[in-house]
Amino acid sequence: MTAVTLSRTAPPETSPAEIAAVLRAHPSIRSKLAIARAAAGLGLGAGSHGRPGDDAAILPAADGFDLLAGEGFIPAFVKADPWFAGWCGVMVNLSDIAAMGGRATAVIDQVWAPDADAASELLLGLKDAAAAYGVPLVGGHTNFAAGDLSLAVSVLGRARRLITSFDAAPGDVLVAAIDHRGRYVNFDNWCAALDAPHDRLRGDLDLLPALAEDGLVRAGKDISQGGIAGTALMLAEMSGVGMDIDLDAIAPPDGVPLDRWMRSFPSFGFLLSVRPDDVGAVCTRFRSRGIDARAVGRVTAGSRVDFRRGPDRAPFWDHAVEPYLGLADGGGHGDA
Repeated sequence: MTAVTLSRTAPPETSPAEIAAVLRAHPSIRSKLAIARAAAGLGLGAGSHGRPGDDAAILPAADGFDLLAGEGFIPAFVKADPWFAGWCGVMVNLSDIAAMGGRATAVIDQVWAPDADAASELLLGLKDAAAAYGVPLVGGHTNFAAGDLSLAVSVLGRARRLITSFDAAPGDVLVAAIDHRGRYVNFDNWCAALDAPHDRLRGDLDLLPALAEDGLVRAGKDISQGGIAGTALMLAEMSGVGMDIDLDAIAPPDGVPLDRWMRSFPSFGFLLSVRPDDVGAVCTRFRSRGIDARAVGRVTAGSRVDFRRGPDRAPFWDHAVEPYLGLADGGGHGDA
């Protein structure tokens, strides 16, 4: 989880056009535009090895898929709360693996610090999270002669059957599954993990690979920085589709404004593209574990992500006009 700069907040019950304008200009949404520049510099596209544009790199294996993901953290965030940064280094990576229908198998860290004492809380956060989620921390790279405290974390996972960002199809229902049992920590980061029993954390993450293996989810993504709005846009672009999001169907926790919730980064949150006949089964599995899960829109033909509220509708983003990740190669609509 990384800090973001707050901008203006839409007043309650505003129109889709007003909410779209607020979110389109927000730093947490626009920060993802940097991915296109980085990908161009590396010569990467969705057709490259590993299929960039998903939550983890996809590496075919004899009996399924290896998954590889990583996160770097803003130094100011690490400095402000090193224990929590270490915890998040594990947590967000495990979420990326789960979003792909996988189970994490090992975590490695890359830590830079002026000395061992400066790194102690950061290392403890990594250790505590690895223990909580039951995933081994197997080493990494450490430098105790750096000028500042910095962190990056990588994770390896395995999947029998994938949930990808490339297979959402027109007619699918968008399901948002988010754990509301939390609070804001560090700006727009909604954390529902710190007070949860460890067995619950592990069981909740295992919902995703179980759904994938049962063929109940066609496509999906971990709700990351950029929230529901930015994640829907990434999923739409990588699948080569449009999306219609019903703002009245979004259910923020009590006291949280709608536009803030639409850009929030939850510690447990997934946006899933599901066949209409499977929506009930998918939502029931999440709700059985106390996780809010509901239909919030539909996948459409085209390239535009729209917001609607009652009879009012407004465009949020057209990825054919302004690419967001800049990695798409037309998407695909096969079964994951």
